[in-house]
Amino acid sequence: MNWLDRMIAAVAPASAVRRQQARRQLAVLGAYDAATPSRLRKYSRDTRSGEALARLQAPSIRQQARELDRNHDLASGALTVLVNNIVGPGGIGIEPQPRSVSGEILDDLAARLLELWRDWCQQPEVTGQHSWASAQRLACRTWLRDGECFAQIVEGTVAKLDHRTLVPLSLELIEADQIPADTDLAGRASQAGIVRNGWGRPTAYRVLKAHPGDTWTWSNRQDFKTIPADSMLHLRLVDRIGQCRGVSVLASVITRLEDLKDYEESERIAAKIAASMAAFIRKGTPDLYGATETEADGTTPAPRDMRFRPGMIFDDLMPGEDIGTIDSTRPNTGLQAYRDGQLRAVAGGIGASYSSVSRNYNGTYSAQRQELVEQWVHYQALAEHFTAQWVRPVWQRFVALAVLSGAVELPGELQPETLDDALFVGQTMPWIDPQKEAQASEILERNRYVSAPEIIRRRGGNPRETIQQQAAWQRMLRESGLDRQPPAAASPAPASPEPSNDGADPAEEANHQTPGATA
Repeated sequence: MNWLDRMIAAVAPASAVRRQQARRQLAVLGAYDAATPSRLRKYSRDTRSGEALARLQAPSIRQQARELDRNHDLASGALTVLVNNIVGPGGIGIEPQPRSVSGEILDDLAARLLELWRDWCQQPEVTGQHSWASAQRLACRTWLRDGECFAQIVEGTVAKLDHRTLVPLSLELIEADQIPADTDLAGRASQAGIVRNGWGRPTAYRVLKAHPGDTWTWSNRQDFKTIPADSMLHLRLVDRIGQCRGVSVLASVITRLEDLKDYEESERIAAKIAASMAAFIRKGTPDLYGATETEADGTTPAPRDMRFRPGMIFDDLMPGEDIGTIDSTRPNTGLQAYRDGQLRAVAGGIGASYSSVSRNYNGTYSAQRQELVEQWVHYQALAEHFTAQWVRPVWQRFVALAVLSGAVELPGELQPETLDDALFVGQTMPWIDPQKEAQASEILERNRYVSAPEIIRRRGGNPRETIQQQAAWQRMLRESGLDRQPPAAASPAPASPEPSNDGADPAEEANHQTPGATA
């Protein structure tokens, strides 16, 4: 307040308040409407950091997401859709790519690393209960549902631990509950159970030795162990700069899923009640409703029980009575449209395909492929995130330990920095029309836009193994004499029943040749 406002406030406080209100209105005149609070819209004034919000609210969101995963079929199915499209049934594949000084791939070294890797993938974690594929699926589901997942890298000789693999390396899977977000260390740069240096890089993790929710263990619930950051995998979902603890992918749709669950349950109960046909007896005059009939011996008769059956006749009605039935509007004809709309919003919130979440695959080929093409970018982004924070660090430690343990002999022509180079092969976009997709791949390769190995990798295969299998198959054909038989003539491709001028037909897109392209 300036000196004039203070003088006016001393003699006329109400006028001073009106002057201040008018000044504030002038200050925001022409500004963003979204920045102006009003009685018609909520206005958030929360200025806390992403780390502070995750630390305080992520545990509660995690508990609600787990409850939905346990008891809500739609939430559980949505998580399964994400896991299937991120890691798939066999997990993220690895194709070693060590190179020589001249840049050539060292096939023998790559084959040896792949052999050791396959042996390790059978029992990669300390309990021996999961393969590498199932461990990836479990970690991915935990990551999406809980917002984060941890794993300790255990290597070398460890007391009471048998790695049972040629390379002495194992993983200890850890849930987020074992790293409490409210754990701080006095005198150390520790927040939310993570010790960080001055630049915010994690240097260690404070982990409970037993899960705090175990009811059968007698261990100390405050017994921590400190794990160095280079021995810990931390897979997390973050959406704010500086945020270290993850938040569930269901965070923005939990309320919608709970409302949809309650509404569907109410409709289901209403339809069940409506399916049980009921009737009532309408009496003639109001005074009959209070009357009590008595038998000749003075006793009160039992209530009448009329069971419905085909062709039944009501022959025991009293004078003035008739039969009425209870009419119900269930099942609700608008339930399906409402449910589809809510599921579409849920699918958009978690980044999953609506068709897969709702199991509604109605639509044309072009519409389905357009949805798949747009959605697949999100799956690929999540797969790359999962690979960078989970698969690639494990592969790098595996290769280093394989060399240190003597399981691999390094050739002299190896370029050292390429020893742990590899191609990480995620899930491939599924085919809606196999014939069109195969024709598109053939056209692209013929015009040298893509290579045959790239096409094989898109289908989830390994080019080197494919060549070996083809060579073995051709050898078997020659030995049996079947290679001299003429191949069966291919039937002409049927005309597509639907035009694809919208660019959704892969074969049509591949057919657009640039000037100078060879057919």
